[in-house]
Amino acid sequence: MNYNFWHYSNSPAFCCCFRTFAQNCRNIEHLNLNGCTKITDSTCYSLSRFCSKLKHLDLTSCVAITNSSLKGLSEGCRNLEHLNLSWCDQITKDGIEALVKGCSGLKALFLRGCTQLEDEALKHIQNHCHELAILNLQSCTQISDEGIVKICRGCHRLQSLCVSGCCNLTDASLTALGLNCPRLKILEAARCSQLTDAGFTLLARNCHELEKMDLEECVLITDSTLIQLSIHCPKLQALSLSHCELITDDGILHLSNSTCGHERLQVLELDNCLLITDVTLEHLENCHNLERIELYDCQQVTRAGIKRIRAHRPHVKVHAYFAPVTPPPSVGGSGQRLCRCCIIL
Repeated sequence: MNYNFWHYSNSPAFCCCFRTFAQNCRNIEHLNLNGCTKITDSTCYSLSRFCSKLKHLDLTSCVAITNSSLKGLSEGCRNLEHLNLSWCDQITKDGIEALVKGCSGLKALFLRGCTQLEDEALKHIQNHCHELAILNLQSCTQISDEGIVKICRGCHRLQSLCVSGCCNLTDASLTALGLNCPRLKILEAARCSQLTDAGFTLLARNCHELEKMDLEECVLITDSTLIQLSIHCPKLQALSLSHCELITDDGILHLSNSTCGHERLQVLELDNCLLITDVTLEHLENCHNLERIELYDCQQVTRAGIKRIRAHRPHVKVHAYFAPVTPPPSVGGSGQRLCRCCIIL
């Protein structure tokens, strides 16, 4: 049985009726409470008491719930496999510890925006959730390499990891992933600006199942990372390199000539890659399954280059922006002036 309460998220009667709902729907397995900002810990107490078959629970943005909710779920909903606690920012390591002791069968755990979580919380996950395949830690800014290393050593079945915005991470986290998580398919590491080619080299050489990587603002990586991905990751389908300003046409050449380039690559994001030129678009003509290219603020890419790839690959969506040229100042200096980002219609 599946229920979605999104449309009733702020109804005054919602909290009052939920206990009755839980009492009368004891076979429920999937429950979506995303955005139900008025619910409190009492909701989870009701689920714990009456809904022992619950497997999939979405509590995204249920900002009023606390660690007590997780304790209740642990005691009564031991069949939970998928739990989304994104933006429940009152949750701490104590709540995670209580949760995983009873819900050790978790396969997917979303903790985006749980900003109070520290490495100690990941230690508890490591000790109990050996079936975990999906973990999202986006914007958990207190997490460091220590916590990621713990996860990797305890969760060898990990297939998807999001650490975007976890700005303390270094190559030590990539090394731990490479050595412990060979099934990894998705890595989102946007804004992890300390990661380097060395870490991605080890990762690529050990994680051959990678399909999607978000490396936006990993500003230290160079073409060397693309060379390693092109050699060792033949299943790569989507890659974001936006704001990776050291990437050049040569790196894209290696990617486009690889197995993943010829057969798998569908999405390539290169926004603000300032060294990219029309030559990159010529290389990408070899990518037969390419569906979308992002080229915002690639200042050396021209309309002519885009026109050429559209002629050769008409099904490819090319998203680009060309800032208008700043006009010269008027003779008297009193005329209206425009910056590169503005235009008068």
